[in-house]
Amino acid sequence: MARALRIEMENAWHHVTARGNERRAIFRDNEDRLRFLELLGATAARFGTVVGAYVLVENHYHVVLRTPNANLSRAVQWLNVSYGIGFNRRHRRSGHLFQGRFKSVLVDENEWLGELTRYVHLNPVRTRRFGLGKSQRAGAERGMSPPTSGQLREPLALLRAYRWSSYRAYSARESAPGWLDVTSVLGKMGGGGIKAQQAAYRAYVEAGLRGGLERNPWENVRESAVLGSARFLEKIRTRIKALRGEKHRMRRLGTLVSVEAVRRAVERVKGERWEEFAGRHGDSGRDLFLWLARRHTGRSHAELGGEAGGLKPGAASEAVRILERRLSTDRSLARQAKSAEQFLRF
Repeated sequence: MARALRIEMENAWHHVTARGNERRAIFRDNEDRLRFLELLGATAARFGTVVGAYVLVENHYHVVLRTPNANLSRAVQWLNVSYGIGFNRRHRRSGHLFQGRFKSVLVDENEWLGELTRYVHLNPVRTRRFGLGKSQRAGAERGMSPPTSGQLREPLALLRAYRWSSYRAYSARESAPGWLDVTSVLGKMGGGGIKAQQAAYRAYVEAGLRGGLERNPWENVRESAVLGSARFLEKIRTRIKALRGEKHRMRRLGTLVSVEAVRRAVERVKGERWEEFAGRHGDSGRDLFLWLARRHTGRSHAELGGEAGGLKPGAASEAVRILERRLSTDRSLARQAKSAEQFLRF
């Protein structure tokens, strides 16, 4: 059976899930859960990923995250391997903890991000125990009566108290850790400030428990890889073609070059030493270095940010995007970029 397509793009949102081997527990106690969340935060710091939502249940997890550095596979593999090694050591077991590769879907932020986080946050209570499992929900969709307020009392209490999801941070019941981004979703809840947005999000999520979800995300996944409209899918196809073309162009240039080779090329077109222009206000030399290095070294924004004076991954990514736009309008800068790439050939 062919592997599902893994789409790696800068600043893309993904839904990621991994399940225990043979559906066995991957979290046996709260110490396991705390360790996983610690590693999730470490993944964000190490790879520059941005966590938008998460939930941990007994035998699987869901994480919604953004990848400024187009490094989804590296980040999640590190998370899973690190957690699996620690789990096996702590519980004196051996073998694979997770069932095969993690699953991921690229998400249309504008259409689906809010609904997806709601689905994730409702995961612990949409179960047969509460009469909200798949078969019961299917019955409701066929016209059966929705759950009564009495039936909802226990799942609502669990939803609000559940420690192992990001819902409590979204709903103002606890502070969000530094690596959790709640603003991207709460900003879609309208104006009125953060408290009004949190109240709107609480109502939005809990309405999904009371009345059911209008749309099931997994029934709207296209080609097992993209959650979004047909138009969004076509946009992604176009971007993939462009990325493949870029990789082909890089192969024509030869092997990847070193960061120092890129630095020297920029110094040549600038006619100055790196130390002279890298920190100069308004000078494009540093950003030209980042843009070229991203294209020709295979290094991540996190790594290149360190090479450029300690920039954070997001700042390095933004600098590359801005320079990319400038190249279409600034002829002098475009000539410098072309000359620097010529120097990298030799």
